[in-house]
Amino acid sequence: MSLNCAHLDHARRVADAVLYEGYLLYPYHKEAQKNQVRFQFGVLMPPAYAEIDASEQPASQTECLLECPDDAQVHVLVRFLHLQRRSAQSISPDTGEMEDVGTLYLDGIEYSSWDEAAEREQGATAVVSALLGQDMNLQFHIGSGEAAEDLTDARGRRAGRLVRRWTGLDGTISLHAERAGGPYGALRLRLRIENHTAPGTALLGRDDGLRHSMIAAHALLGVPDGTFLSMTDPPEWAAAEVAACANIGTWPVLAGPQDCRDLMLSSPVILYDHPEIAAESAGDLFDATEIDEILTLRTLALTDAEKRQARATDPRAAELMDRLDDMPPQMLERMHGAIRYLRSAPAGAAAFPAGGQGHDDEIDWPAPQITDRPSVPWWDPGSDTSVSPETDHIVIDGVRVARGSRVLMRPGTRRADAQDLFLVGRQALVEAVLHDVDGHVHLAVTPEDDPAADLQRNHGRFLYFAPDEVEPMEPAGPSSPAGPDEAAGPVESKEGTT
Repeated sequence: MSLNCAHLDHARRVADAVLYEGYLLYPYHKEAQKNQVRFQFGVLMPPAYAEIDASEQPASQTECLLECPDDAQVHVLVRFLHLQRRSAQSISPDTGEMEDVGTLYLDGIEYSSWDEAAEREQGATAVVSALLGQDMNLQFHIGSGEAAEDLTDARGRRAGRLVRRWTGLDGTISLHAERAGGPYGALRLRLRIENHTAPGTALLGRDDGLRHSMIAAHALLGVPDGTFLSMTDPPEWAAAEVAACANIGTWPVLAGPQDCRDLMLSSPVILYDHPEIAAESAGDLFDATEIDEILTLRTLALTDAEKRQARATDPRAAELMDRLDDMPPQMLERMHGAIRYLRSAPAGAAAFPAGGQGHDDEIDWPAPQITDRPSVPWWDPGSDTSVSPETDHIVIDGVRVARGSRVLMRPGTRRADAQDLFLVGRQALVEAVLHDVDGHVHLAVTPEDDPAADLQRNHGRFLYFAPDEVEPMEPAGPSSPAGPDEAAGPVESKEGTT
């Protein structure tokens, strides 16, 4: 793909994260329930799969706007994963022939059967004038195949093998362009990716369909002599034309660094313009919706047996385990507390406005200043014995709230998401008063009318609210004189300060 190499490499890093989003989830081994149903994003099924489930389509469509002359070249790079089934085989003691086994144990190493995926790319190039008012269709075929990898024991003797098999794929990349209305003559560019594979046998379920699918299908579009318009925040003159674009199963965003306007990434995962991989990220965890720090800590806490299972499940999982096991402490520190934006303030400015603490939406909270590193890592439970979630309390509206207190949930409109709105006014039981490493207080609560409350409690799964997002219903116990927590300063509440 003949684009600016620096920009293309930049965009590829994000595209790779899209390609493997959800590929394999924590705890990264095949026995985990969440890894029994895989590949949720950008799956283009074969047309025959519609007889089983019409929710996953055989095609995706991207439409976007750009400014360019008729002699500009359009470059398209379509990328997706192609399922390949890996079978572990061992030598039969009876016949001496290879036979499939669920798991092969060889010198303390496990080799298991699993559905892997191979990366595929298909490119297309066309001049804008050749696309105006007509379609350009590029058909492609990926043949079926099989590959074997011999496994030897410590003595160098052949003891088994891994066999990878994949079915053929047939598809089409279609390009079309037309000049949009309005005074500026912007170009509407359409890209369709279609799966035309015809399986040789009847499909009985989703697993069968995945063998003939283009998985996590997405595209990079580049016009070196053009300028793409943002589909998320278009200029006013192009807003109506952008609204008329039909994007099916995908969404195009400006790719590359902030100053790049000749490159677009069309992704099945909704992104913002000029998406970036966090500089603190030490590598792919296959779940970009998670927080790297939390997921890394959870993975490091896996038992040796679970890590061995993960390594046996998939080579990428094995690489992930090795990378995290060898991660130096400073890399983990780097993941914590990254600050993207700071608001400058004059020297000597007060942390809070005069007369009180105020609400989150009234002030810009200052970033914590780190003056020294503790001798004990912050994630070690023994690093701070001054907090006790089961016995700590906080005063809200003059009421002492601690574990066992009953409150009404009042999610704030600024911080709440759509699911939080279903909790407004419902009663909840406070399970713990928590202090984070930045000094903020959070309440862990369980809805009282939740039929699965006991199950959630046993698994340590709670809802978390700031103190101003709950309303006390009654004191946790007999009133007592203000303790050190109350004397330390005001506590933010729903109405203000106490």
